[in-house]
Amino acid sequence: MPENLKPQRIRDPVHNLIEFNTGQFEHALWKVIQTRPFQRLRHIKQLGFSELVYPGATHTRFAHSVGVFHVARQLAAIIKRCVERQGQFLEHQAHVAVAAALVHDVGHGMFSHSFEEVGKTLKLKMAHHEQVSDALIRDSEISEALAGLGKAFSSEVADVIKQGSPATLYDAIVSSQFDADRLDYMQRDRLMCGVQSSGIDFTWLISNLEIGSLNIGVDNEVIGKVDTFVLGSKAYLAAESFVLSLFQLYPNVYFHKATRGAEKLFSALVLRLIESVRDGAVERIGLSRSHPIVRFAQDPDSLFNAIALDDTVFNGALPMLIDAEDATVSQLAKMLWDRKLPKCCDVRQRIFVAIGHPRPLNLDDRRVFDQRVQRIESRIEECLQDWNGKNSRESPRLFIDRAERDPYKRSQESKGPLNQIHIQTAAGKISDMAESSAVVASLEKFKLFRVYAVEGDSEARDLISRIIADAVEEDGNGKP
Repeated sequence: MPENLKPQRIRDPVHNLIEFNTGQFEHALWKVIQTRPFQRLRHIKQLGFSELVYPGATHTRFAHSVGVFHVARQLAAIIKRCVERQGQFLEHQAHVAVAAALVHDVGHGMFSHSFEEVGKTLKLKMAHHEQVSDALIRDSEISEALAGLGKAFSSEVADVIKQGSPATLYDAIVSSQFDADRLDYMQRDRLMCGVQSSGIDFTWLISNLEIGSLNIGVDNEVIGKVDTFVLGSKAYLAAESFVLSLFQLYPNVYFHKATRGAEKLFSALVLRLIESVRDGAVERIGLSRSHPIVRFAQDPDSLFNAIALDDTVFNGALPMLIDAEDATVSQLAKMLWDRKLPKCCDVRQRIFVAIGHPRPLNLDDRRVFDQRVQRIESRIEECLQDWNGKNSRESPRLFIDRAERDPYKRSQESKGPLNQIHIQTAAGKISDMAESSAVVASLEKFKLFRVYAVEGDSEARDLISRIIADAVEEDGNGKP
């Protein structure tokens, strides 16, 4: 051991002590953590605007990324323990996966996914964290820190993250429905938000995790086998709870109406700022020409400009934006600063009430019911967008929010067997959780359709109610 090296430790509220040894691999990852791109993650909150609802949710992408590394290392150790007996452990691939787990979020922008919505609207590639991550991992201080692990090591790490779906057992550490990312954020987000439900039995899940072989084939013809993570039969209930916990986190935390309302304000404000800069009206938004937001708006394809943005840059700009000459910028900034969020109308629930009966249990009746709801929702959204376009010349008066999340993707909808959660029965059979658990199989996509109106805008709020009532009435008895 070189004299100038010593083990490094981080105290973490979720995993307690996270240690980095003095071996070449973990020393290189410790150097990655010291780089400016990785340290930047200290200035980006993991849950964006969730602290407006849960004051403790101020944890960062930095803390989460270190936690994902810790879990990934545990998953790699399980692979080593299970396959080394046959001399099949691939240490290099394991190192690539663990390194990818550490840097998988390094490209996130200010307020993470909220900023990405702006990027989608304006087609800004550097507003998407995957693009920024890929560039930083391949060519920055991060790639320099990883250079001692092999000439192409950083590119291999970037490739694993970029592919998005697991091609090997080692890739599943980074990207699957039971990956290190999910195993960390489900614990961390619940803890920091103070949510008492949605807990997972992490220790029991890990202690019952093995490696098993699955037959793969086409048209019922077996063409080979693939190794994958498999939970032992004793972890059956813990595995069910894992899926259910994710299902609960979305309505309770990630899709909370106040959080989503703040995200809509943020997106509208940033869009206004970028459009104003492009129109040559920088002097009206309250920011100097050298401000990072202005520089990004002028050249959004610049990696340097993209990583200059973080939560602290935006929050620091808010007092100046409040004083902007542009009334829309000033109004939106003040609403965020003072937490005067737009008022939410849950359109989907209002439709259910208006239809007058609960969702049927019979599958055929349910299909007809869901088709009716979908028709009504489409009509409502069309009318809301039309009115908003005609009546929001300066500042948006309505914010429409539609989203859905599947708590567990079945194998036919997923990215192959390595992406699934597999359970081994007492008889030794390996099966997908959706096949072995009636509870998991019955879970459906969580869907939301909400519309927000600025507080005090009674015309807009009355309009929402009228459009919902008219759409339900126009649909009649629900027959196609």
